[in-house]
Amino acid sequence: MSGKKRTSKQKNNSGQKQTSRQKLFVASAAVIGSLCIAYLCVSFYFMKHFFPNTIINGQDFSGQTAEAAEAFFKERTEGYSLTVIANGSGTETIHGSEISLTCREGGEIKAVLKQQNAFQWPVKLWNKKASDVQIELSYDRAALEKRIQSLDAVTSEQIPASSAFPKYDGNTYVIEPESYGTAVNIRAVKECITNSVQTFAAEVDLKQADCYETPKYTSQSEQVTSACETLNTYCRASITYNMDVPVVVDKALISGWLSVDGDMNVTLNEAAVREWMREFGKRYDTLGSSRTFTTPAGKTAEVSGGTYGWSVDEDGETALLIDHIKKGEVLSKEPAWCQTAAAHGAQDWGSTYIDVDLSAQHMWYVVNGGVAMQCDVVTGAPDASKVTPAGVYYVSEKLSPTVLIGEIQADGKPEYEQEVDYWMRVTQSGIGFHDADWQPAFGGDLYLSIGSHGCINMSKYDAQTLYSMIELGVPAVIHY
Repeated sequence: MSGKKRTSKQKNNSGQKQTSRQKLFVASAAVIGSLCIAYLCVSFYFMKHFFPNTIINGQDFSGQTAEAAEAFFKERTEGYSLTVIANGSGTETIHGSEISLTCREGGEIKAVLKQQNAFQWPVKLWNKKASDVQIELSYDRAALEKRIQSLDAVTSEQIPASSAFPKYDGNTYVIEPESYGTAVNIRAVKECITNSVQTFAAEVDLKQADCYETPKYTSQSEQVTSACETLNTYCRASITYNMDVPVVVDKALISGWLSVDGDMNVTLNEAAVREWMREFGKRYDTLGSSRTFTTPAGKTAEVSGGTYGWSVDEDGETALLIDHIKKGEVLSKEPAWCQTAAAHGAQDWGSTYIDVDLSAQHMWYVVNGGVAMQCDVVTGAPDASKVTPAGVYYVSEKLSPTVLIGEIQADGKPEYEQEVDYWMRVTQSGIGFHDADWQPAFGGDLYLSIGSHGCINMSKYDAQTLYSMIELGVPAVIHY
């Protein structure tokens, strides 16, 4: 009997489990059914109402019907006006009636509602992103264009905006701030006002809407600050040329050579630097120039021409000066020279030199300002091809002995061949000092009748003495 009782209990337990499952199924089906009904009800609701976060022409119509939206737009268009706030010229109002503003009755709002899938409402509830939709309002575009063109902001004086820029204040470059002016960007104005009308905005501030022309660069723009820094680097340069009177190239001069364009590109006017260097060379070049001086005999004489003297390497020094300026260097220097002399000033040959007075037919060798030797000479005959050339030269060659050879004649033979014991060249064309034992005497006016081919003839003793005393490079001043 105990076994039968156990069997009966097992049956009862199985029945109870089956009943529980049935109840769970029924409950689940009821819940699912309720959810489906709720889902369908909400879906039907959104067939007539806009989803949450639905924005039409800037207005929120979440949960509203198309009819409500149409009524809203109709009401807004009837009394609409837009206040336009200008920069410095007050406010003006554009009325909807001026541009025949109406809401189109073409079913555009209903079309927006139809485009939404009502069965996707659960997604839209979780999605916080707004759906911004634009519908066309009806207005007279030509009338709006005309009204915009008549705004005081458009018709008043259009003062253009100007960028900030580096400005020299007499001492350094500073940034002149930008100015905004009153000139409007007409395209931006039209777009801004049109959008404001479309969204029923009550007012629009043209300045806040960036409808005014703006400067390309402000005082904070990197291009402006960088240009200013470059200009000041150039102006920090100070180059002192050590002449008889120091010549200084500093910001007072450099600032006049600098410019900056609309794109903030800094330019150093190299042509102006080159012109300044040309004038500098004219001032300090003595090569070939006219010099007035006092001879060892106390005579005031003037001499010009020749191959001795200072000559600035203008091209080379221009390039160096430009480089010094761009690096902002401060230094003292001699300019680059093509050729140098013994001293600056009118008597640039210094205090050691040979002086030949063609009028007196006499020469002196001066050492450190004192006459070391002197003698009479015979110079070139008074003939254009034989006259001794005046000018300041220097001894470029010493030979002992040598043979002097004249110009080659038509017969192919040199005009002369003359052996000398002491030769001191001063010109490339072959003029120099040498002994001339064939001359019967020296000085006076002998050169008029027995003058040389251009050389300075000396007695053998005097030529030997001068040869032994001078070195290559000693200046030779030949004058009348």
